[in-house]
Formats: sequence, structure tokens, C-alpha cells
Amino acid sequence: MAFRDRRDSKEPEEKSIEISAHMQGTVSFKDPVNLRINGNFNGILETRGTLTIGSNAFVEANINGDNIVIAGKVRGDIVAKTMLVLMPGAILTGNITTPKLNIVEGAIFQGRCQMMEDYLDIDELAKYLEIDPPSILDLANSGKIPAVKNGDNWKFERNKIDSWAASGRVK
Repeated sequence: MAFRDRRDSKEPEEKSIEISAHMQGTVSFKDPVNLRINGNFNGILETRGTLTIGSNAFVEANINGDNIVIAGKVRGDIVAKTMLVLMPGAILTGNITTPKLNIVEGAIFQGRCQMMEDYLDIDELAKYLEIDPPSILDLANSGKIPAVKNGDNWKFERNKIDSWAASGRVK
């Protein structure tokens, strides 16, 4: 019987970071990481992977991430690309944009919620369609591609883009 050396494994190592202090500023991750905040944070959080706000944490920040679990207090707007979970005892004051939301009994939410479909931004859509970002922007500004403008940003719903592309309108 042969044994495989784990050091030769091509599987990525799971990265975890825990913050239990008071911090402020911008925290941004390009690679997926399991980030847990147990202290106070003020600023901007841009994460990939799973962000957990512990039950004793207070976060005053706009948060953009994949999977977000809140058990503490958060004041700020949240965009969760995959899912947002508000655990018992969580208090969230701010607006939510996410495709999946789970508010467990005992959580408090004050704000607006937009349940989004699978949306792409300009860069994600450019990669998806293999078209350069300036061309995507031109198509959006001219109304030739299904898009929604949210403030200064364009969002593209994947199933509408798929139908649009299948119709042969991609040039």
C-alpha cells in the first residue's frame, strides 16, 4: 500500500486569521481566507472566503465578501456574494445585498435588503465573456447589454447575460 506525502498535495492550505483587538482602516484579501473578528473594527472590509463577526465584536464598516456570518454588532452596508447569516444576538444596522440570507431567531436587522441573483461586475463579466472591460462598459452605457446601474457601478445578472449571449448579440 502506498502513502501519499501530504507536503506534495496540490490542495491549497486553508488560511485562517483571527482579530481580537481594536483595529481601524481597510482590510482587503485577494485570496480566500477564514477571517474572524472578535474585537472592534472600524473602516472597510473586503474579504474572500468566510468572514465571521464574533458575538463580542463591534464592527463599524462597509463589508464586501463571499460568505459572512454575524453574531455580534455591525453598523454598515454589507454585500455578501454568496450568503449572509445573522446569528442569535446579532445586531445589524445597514443595508444588505446578497443572493442568500438567513436571519436566525434572536437576530436584529434594521435596514434594507436586496436579494440579488448571481450578479457580475464589469471585470467579472469581461472574463466571463472574454471581452475587454472598456467594451463591456460601452455596451452597458449604450444599452446594448442587459445591465443595472447601481450608483456609479454596473451589475450584470448572469442568467440574463447567458440569454443575451445565446441570442447572438455578442460582438
